Amino acid sequence: MSKFNFSTSVHHGKQFRRLAIGVGIVLVTALTPIALKAQINTGTSNAMPSLAPMLEATTPAVVNISVTRSQRMPEQLRFFGGPQSPQPPVRQSRGAGSGVVVDSSEGLIITNHHVVNGADNISVSLQDGRVLEATLIGSDQKTDIALLRIDAERLTALPFAEAENLRVGDYVVAIGNPFGLGQTVTSGIISALGRAGLNDENYEDFIQTDAAINVGNSGGALVDLQGRLVGINTAIISGSGTNSGVGFAVPVDMVEAVMGHLLRDGVVERGQLGVLIRDHSALVEETLKLGAERGALVTQVFPDSAAERAGLKTADLVVAIDNKAVNSSRDLRNAVGLAGVNQDMELRVLRDGDPLTIAVRLDNSAQNQTANTGNQGASERRADESRFLGAQLQDLPRGRPGVGVAAVDPQSRAAAGGLQTGDVITTLNRQSVDDLADFNALLTEEPSLLALGVERDGQTLLLIMP
Repeated sequence: MSKFNFSTSVHHGKQFRRLAIGVGIVLVTALTPIALKAQINTGTSNAMPSLAPMLEATTPAVVNISVTRSQRMPEQLRFFGGPQSPQPPVRQSRGAGSGVVVDSSEGLIITNHHVVNGADNISVSLQDGRVLEATLIGSDQKTDIALLRIDAERLTALPFAEAENLRVGDYVVAIGNPFGLGQTVTSGIISALGRAGLNDENYEDFIQTDAAINVGNSGGALVDLQGRLVGINTAIISGSGTNSGVGFAVPVDMVEAVMGHLLRDGVVERGQLGVLIRDHSALVEETLKLGAERGALVTQVFPDSAAERAGLKTADLVVAIDNKAVNSSRDLRNAVGLAGVNQDMELRVLRDGDPLTIAVRLDNSAQNQTANTGNQGASERRADESRFLGAQLQDLPRGRPGVGVAAVDPQSRAAAGGLQTGDVITTLNRQSVDDLADFNALLTEEPSLLALGVERDGQTLLLIMP
């Protein structure tokens, strides 16, 4: 049996591998990191530059993690070798990963959720040879972060870098336990910031690096040249399952936010705003003229949600939250998802081009999640009747303004755009639609895309159709 367990999924034709056996989230309320004075040592004019002084101060904070898990044997396989030699009903499996000490006085260690998920026992090996049992404080699958505690003295902890100061091209060093070989150091640069899309259900804002990351590195440290923690190594994209120069780390600001939840509650209780959102783009802005080319466009506000109570409306464009720019729907979803229930937040919104500030208190209604309805800007295609092939439109009775959707073929382009039977189209590209003649007249203008204001079950929606 292989010594390592790890999960594999396919992303754009390549394997996406989590690099160990668990993901967890941790937040430290009182960090007590050691002072790291080491810099790159250039020594004399004849000496080669070296990372050794920095690493000598940093590597003691990175630990090896070993886990055991119980796996119940399927009954039909227990007697595969015959009735005289049954397999035990429960088998033990082992896994390995890495972790980072973030609070030396409290013995707090961050690792990945997938490293420790389902573990019966967790042991931590320190650089000085000590092997200690660890307790799981809490774990969060959605960010792949977990928090452990060990009872030990003389620990070294890493200070946190400032995530907002990271830049593409910064040098970074990955420290971990690849293939269970023991502590290993590799170096590279930050290749990209804000990577997402590996799992749309999770909260992602990855740092991409070309520092070599392999199986067993999960939960290990990505540090800058001052020895400060930049991120927690989590995954790679590879055709072979081994390093190909595309590795990902959870950024330290996301790690710190999750740590706070886990220390306080043992879980992440996410606040909910209660909207559907999508990315805004230059092409959508050309049509809607909201006053910005980036942001999170609100396409639906759920009834009795935090957003509705605060006064947020369909077609509002959120451009900042708590004074931090919102450049995409992911930015807003991450900010809300990492905030707690009953947390107050301030949204900066453009409504019909006018700036507004909206104060909102998040709730925890499961049906009122902040979800993306689309991550990509609409592709640039000219309008034609094919947009509505498969949809039967009709005038409404008794002079009611709008256009009714009488039927939609589920395999049609109209259905793919979100149109449903029973919808009432009230606006097209922010212009009122009184009847089918109005609607057809607006279509003759051949807009690059269609922004439909739709009434559905008493709610107002915004559908963007290329």
